[in-house]
Amino acid sequence: MHETDRNQPVDRVTLAGSLIAIGIVFGDIGTSPLYTFSAIFGDRVVVREVALGSLSCVFWTLTFQTTLKYVIITLQADNQGEGGIFSLYTLVRRFKRWLIVPAILGGSFLLADGIITPPISVASAIEGLRAFNPQLDTVPIVLVILVGLFAIQQFGTQSIGRIFGPVMVVWFAFIGVIGLLALLRNPGVLGALNPVYAYRLVVEYPGGFWLLGSVFLCTTGAEALYSDMGHCGRGNIRISWVYVKICLILSYAGQCAWLVEHVGSPVGVVKPFFAIVPPGLLAFSIGLATLATVIASQALISGSFTLINEAMRLGLWPRFKVVYPTDFKGQMYVPGINWLFMAGCIGVVLYFKESAHMEAAFGLSVTLTMLMSTVLIGAYLTTLRKNAVLVAFLTVLFFSIEGAFLVANLRKFPEGGWLSVLIGGMLIFVMWVWYRAREVKRRLIEFVPSSSYLPVLQQLSNDASVTKFATHLVYLTASSRPDRIEAKNVYSILQRAPKRADVYWFIHVNVLDEPFAMRYRVEVIVPQDVVWITFNLGFRIEPRINLFFRMVVEEMVAKGEVDITSRYDSLAKNNLTGDFTFVVLENFLSYENDLPPVEKLVMGSYFRLKRFALSDQASYGLDTSNVVVEKVPLVVSPPKSVKLIREESASPVPSEGM
Repeated sequence: MHETDRNQPVDRVTLAGSLIAIGIVFGDIGTSPLYTFSAIFGDRVVVREVALGSLSCVFWTLTFQTTLKYVIITLQADNQGEGGIFSLYTLVRRFKRWLIVPAILGGSFLLADGIITPPISVASAIEGLRAFNPQLDTVPIVLVILVGLFAIQQFGTQSIGRIFGPVMVVWFAFIGVIGLLALLRNPGVLGALNPVYAYRLVVEYPGGFWLLGSVFLCTTGAEALYSDMGHCGRGNIRISWVYVKICLILSYAGQCAWLVEHVGSPVGVVKPFFAIVPPGLLAFSIGLATLATVIASQALISGSFTLINEAMRLGLWPRFKVVYPTDFKGQMYVPGINWLFMAGCIGVVLYFKESAHMEAAFGLSVTLTMLMSTVLIGAYLTTLRKNAVLVAFLTVLFFSIEGAFLVANLRKFPEGGWLSVLIGGMLIFVMWVWYRAREVKRRLIEFVPSSSYLPVLQQLSNDASVTKFATHLVYLTASSRPDRIEAKNVYSILQRAPKRADVYWFIHVNVLDEPFAMRYRVEVIVPQDVVWITFNLGFRIEPRINLFFRMVVEEMVAKGEVDITSRYDSLAKNNLTGDFTFVVLENFLSYENDLPPVEKLVMGSYFRLKRFALSDQASYGLDTSNVVVEKVPLVVSPPKSVKLIREESASPVPSEGM
């Protein structure tokens, strides 16, 4: 899909769109059959009640969580055709300020999942080679694949992305057919689709409840159904899910049939998924599974880039460099995040080594993400004034299901679940610090009436006794209204070395709740002297202010609203354009602060994090050649109890000889 596809109806269904949906939306959930049943049984002996109960739990989890919650309900919450937890947050944040909490928690744990999922997916596929060599060390192979996957991100994945859809269609067809062949040997296992089997496993079978932590692996990736709505469209995702779910159920049912045939025996080294593959197709299945897990990991990595970019635009994450390697819609590359995630994935592989061990760390972060999305979708449905009883019922239903999964997953905390909580916790801390620090800074912004200073600016502009600082002087301002101006802008122009310019420009960037808005408004405050521009940009639009500003100026010149010709006589005669200089006011934490412990932690952490972030001029897309950076001390809490006592001057010492 290209940029022009943003205007296509979100419910439109096309063959190409459905193919894309299968390729990039269902990769994670589509590779879950590789490890879900092996995680449920581990090294335990196969028990018929557990096998049938697990199939029943898997079916109803996919029905309630994936189909009902995400495909039917959550996909309705589209933000100008876009989805994802931050898009959902922008739909509801104006109603309740506290909803920032589930947004931060959900976004952080979703990113944590992006570090854990690629290792377990790729490892699960590669471990299929143990059918040929049970002693094979798969760690080096997994590491090579993951490093290669992250290395190619900088070049863009548009060319290889075209094969994602066809490959995943083949993958789902393969797992469906293989599952069906195994199922035909014991079709009676389909009786396990009766929810009674799930009830007996969870409630009556000893220790059965704790198996839900592994059952939950079948629905990991459901969040991608919503996050990728902007790439594929709601209609394409829904129609594709019918095909995908049928193939998944056939795969799980076929594995269950094999397990029932091996009651009383341990699962062994070979996973149930590969156990039902005919020997002649085993090598092909391993290669196809590896390709499918790479595609699933690629989709997750791309989704993480999008999530981070949204967080940056919403003021929840430090500014990182964003690169657009191709013109493909949604194709972006965040170098800092890419290498950070690669290091995290390598660490996960080296620490756990086996996918069976990684499963303990997998699932907990996704469960927490789903719980947070339930809070947000409940708030969204409330804002639509849907039937209150129905909204309450659905919210309680999903909370009950996800709460049960959470409790079951918490049992895996000592075995590896701590890792996902640790990663998620670090990401939460970064988002919380960045958000709280920006709130503190916003609270300290001081505005003064523009009317008090416009005459002074006009006089300064025409005062030939002051050396001209620039022909056009441009300030970025937090003020959203032309009738008020930031005090620090006035201080920079008038009270430091006076900055005389022919025209003063003030630019305000307003981030909108809609994703791809690109609008602006111009107000000429003082003709030929003071101009105010407001850019209204969507939360997914990169603020390339240098480019946008130039476009606005060119349009104003064409309409005769401003004259940008240099006012130096020698240059004006030749109709030469004057220079443009941007002034960026950058805060630093002043020593004149007496902060309480929490604010001291927040502000100290904020400025430490800022060292790793892009500079203000780079994050706004300003050319370094025409930017002046001024440091402004930030005084959050000035000392109140400082007492300085003046001493009387000492008596002068008499000179000798007097």
